[in-house]
Amino acid sequence: MNLRSAYEQQGAVVVRQVLNEAEISLVASAIEANLHDLSPRAKRASAEEDGSFIEDFCSWQRVPLIEQVVRLPALAQLAAEVMGSQQVRFFHDHMLVKEPGTSQRTPWHQDIPYYNVEGHQNVSMWIPVDPVPRAVTLEFLAGSHLGPWYMPRSFLDEQAKWFPEGSLSELPEIVDGDPRVIGWELEPGDVVCFHMQTLHTASGNPGPHRRRVLSLRFLGDDMVHAPRQWTTSPEFPGLASRLPAGAVMNDPLFPVLHSSL
Repeated sequence: MNLRSAYEQQGAVVVRQVLNEAEISLVASAIEANLHDLSPRAKRASAEEDGSFIEDFCSWQRVPLIEQVVRLPALAQLAAEVMGSQQVRFFHDHMLVKEPGTSQRTPWHQDIPYYNVEGHQNVSMWIPVDPVPRAVTLEFLAGSHLGPWYMPRSFLDEQAKWFPEGSLSELPEIVDGDPRVIGWELEPGDVVCFHMQTLHTASGNPGPHRRRVLSLRFLGDDMVHAPRQWTTSPEFPGLASRLPAGAVMNDPLFPVLHSSL
């Protein structure tokens, strides 16, 4: 099965050694630069007494090293291949750092309900700069990107902040050993590609090593603006006044990185 077919069937694939040593070093430097200059969007996604899980969003325009990563040709070309898209548009960056001793899990969820876009041709790339053992890697429910949306909830307190209770189905039961669950041990240079509608989760990071990741999201040919009645994550203030519903995401916030048109 080729890469594109595997992505369409599973909703998640791993591509080994996409980045070379210099590019891995660039990603690591970009993460550290972001950690030392957190934006107002940054948040702690773990309890105060539970290690440290720090996230930040949409830093590429103010952290030059992140923009350099965003514009790496290898990533845009990979995005075009897995999406089957002639054009690749950048959506946003997302830094995720789980320090050793963090037990907080990232619960099962889909990303698309939190976003302000619609369409099928999309990909999120999860780019680690530290070795990631199988026990603490990102896991996916294969094929779930072809199913419905499930109720999005806040990670720490499981509140339904985006849709009224009962308006969407709750997550299906996913038990240990479910053969549909896929994930991979990773080395720096590897890139995990997953669809924005694929259910995914990750364990805590009991240690002893850091788990630093830069995740980049890309939009393909059929992705359009979908203004929401709720606050999206991340939020793009003022975008609804510039782009109507159903419009291509043609805005300086979302540059085109690759085009074969």
